[in-house]
Amino acid sequence: MLNGTILGTLFFLFILLITIDHLDAQQVIQDSLTPIKIQNIQAMLEKGKPAANNWWYGWLAGYSVATIAQSAVALSANDRKTRQDMVLGAGTTFLGAAGQILTPMVPGKAPGQLSEIPERTDEEKASKLKAAEELLRTSALREEEGRSWQAHAICGAVNLSSGLITWLGFKRNVWAGVGNFALNTAISEAQIWSQPIRARKDYQHYCSIYGTAPAPVSLKPETRWFVNAYPGGIMLRRLF
Repeated sequence: MLNGTILGTLFFLFILLITIDHLDAQQVIQDSLTPIKIQNIQAMLEKGKPAANNWWYGWLAGYSVATIAQSAVALSANDRKTRQDMVLGAGTTFLGAAGQILTPMVPGKAPGQLSEIPERTDEEKASKLKAAEELLRTSALREEEGRSWQAHAICGAVNLSSGLITWLGFKRNVWAGVGNFALNTAISEAQIWSQPIRARKDYQHYCSIYGTAPAPVSLKPETRWFVNAYPGGIMLRRLF
């Protein structure tokens, strides 16, 4: 009976040692993957940065130039209808420029933010990996929000308001209002569909390789407020 107890104890200790060794090996593998994951995410973010910045600065410049040009015409024009059109146009493009400033393009800033995080020790590397995955996730989420159906719906509503101002507010014919709505819709849709989507694809690819997080479409981030401005109006969105 005693021998059986001793053998059982020894067997238990043997299994325990094997388990500990296995866990230690897993930890070593995880630690060795950490710098590789950080490098991969850094490379992904760097590749997506040019398109993100080109889109953000391009639309900001376009809206700014349009605002200045239409304001100048409104101040110098003698025709009442021309002044009305230019004032309304300058107002909507000003809101478009403000929307770009108030809603920064996360993928354009993420690479610089990640590169500034130190990774000298194992603790710093682990912390940087968490920050890197969050930056990639946030970049993907920002792109997803920019092309969401809510963005299209709200743009349609504010563009319709602009058309109604032209038709009813300025007392024009219905086709003038339709033309205003169509023009603003074309601009806002071009802005929406021209937004980059590289971060979304990179995040899904990263998740498929390492299996560390769900895809962006299933994410439920904390409640946040976003301000977006498009031709025809401005929108305030609450995301959960």
